[in-house]
Formats: sequence, structure tokens, C-alpha cells
Amino acid sequence: MIAEVSNEPLDAASLRASMPASAQARIAGLDIVDSIDSTNSELLRRETPAQGLAALFAEHQTGGRGRQGRIWASPPGSNLYLSAARCFDGTLARLGGLSLVAGIAAVEALHALGADTVRVKWPNDLVVIEGDRLRKLGGVLVEAGLQDGRPRAIVGLGVNLRMPTTAATGIDQPWTDLRALLGETVPARNRIAATVLATLAEALDRFDAAGLAPFVPRFTALDALRDADVTAAIGDRMLAGVAVGIADDGALRLRTNDGERLLRAGEVSVRRRLPAQA
Repeated sequence: MIAEVSNEPLDAASLRASMPASAQARIAGLDIVDSIDSTNSELLRRETPAQGLAALFAEHQTGGRGRQGRIWASPPGSNLYLSAARCFDGTLARLGGLSLVAGIAAVEALHALGADTVRVKWPNDLVVIEGDRLRKLGGVLVEAGLQDGRPRAIVGLGVNLRMPTTAATGIDQPWTDLRALLGETVPARNRIAATVLATLAEALDRFDAAGLAPFVPRFTALDALRDADVTAAIGDRMLAGVAVGIADDGALRLRTNDGERLLRAGEVSVRRRLPAQA
């Protein structure tokens, strides 16, 4: 019987034992801390290994961060807070699609754990479609730069497992957690963490070797915005259209009355449009 998710503490030995040998070989370092400001911030402060991936889990974040400076609710022992640091070959510019790769990996891991209704919302959210509404399950924050002349990225990932009601009061958008999706069949936290980390490590290796191209069809299969009416905020302007997938570089393709536009994550915020009320 699959263990119900609980406040079971994360354990490095359990995590490693739950991962296949190929995934373990990709992990250069694995740390778990009780409380920290932000796992991304901590890995930005640390040296990233020249080879392999350094992973940091936290039981609690006091300053969890989302995209565009948003606060990420991070109550103790309830959810999954993970950051992974890795160096890459090539130039910094080729890391542009990394948030999509991380989102795809996280969703594929959750599918393997039974949560097969989870989708990727461009550019960095894990969501569940509920009618015309998207409920957010998790998110990705990628911060990239150079280390000794090589591109390096910190990939932050948060997934709601069992969000306490008191911690959710400040969330300003529809949300969900794995408990709501799977009920009593939610796997134990260590199994969830191991599956997500192993899938992410494999995806980052694949991305380093082959770029975004192998992930484009995988994204298409998981695209929460595909053929949906959306609005995009570009600075102070609003642009409406139909989302029709991603371009080869990871830009969102938006079909508008004036033709197709390519939108990039650094310049827009996209929301699925609800139908007009009668």
C-alpha cells in the first residue's frame, strides 16, 4: 500500500536509495536543511560542481521566491522545496528554455506517481485544468549566470503536497495540492522527492547534450494553454490571442488578429482567459 503523505521528514539516505543508479550517478551533492531563507538563494551563494548536479531540499523556507519577485508560500514539512545547481556547456544564451525543461521533468515525475492530470503552463507553472480555470500545483524559478566562464543555472522547484489552510490564505490565485488530486494514494514525501529529483537530473543532462529540441514534443503533450484564449501582459499593454504551442527556442506562439507573435518569458505574464459572463 502506498504511504499517505505526512510530515515525514526528508532523509538523504532514503532519497538516494529510492533513485535508480543512473540518477544517483548524476547527483554530485545532496543536502537537506530544516529551514533556510531560500534554496535558490543558498545555491547561488555556493560553488556549483564542475560536473554533475548539486541538490538542496528544505523543510521550510522563510523567504521562498517565485517568478517576478513573488513570494512562494513555504510552510514547514508540508510541501516540496528543491533547488538544483548545474554547470552547462556552450553559452549562457542557450539556457533560455530551461524553465520549460524543468517544468516538463517535474510534471512527468508527478505523472509517474499517479498525478496524471498535471500540466505545464508556459513558462514555468505546474497546473491542473479545472474547466476554464487553472489551479496552480507548483512552479519553477531558474536563475542563471556564469561561474569560471561557464554557464551555470540554479533551478528552483516548489510543489504543493499538503498545503495547510492557514498557509494558503495569502495565495492570490487558484491553487491545489497533491492531497486534493490523489487523496489517500499520495506517495510518501521521500518517494516524491526522489522521483522528481531523478527525473530532473536526467532532463538536465539531456538538455545539456541536445538543447531544447527533444523537449518540444514533450511540452506539446503537456501544454496547459494549447488552443486556449489567453491574455498576455507586456509592460503596460495587454495582448489577446490563442496560444498555439512553443517555438524552437521556447517562446510562446500566440495567434492574434494581427498574425502570430512570439512571446518570451522575461517580458510577459500570461493568463488563461475566462469566458465572458452573460
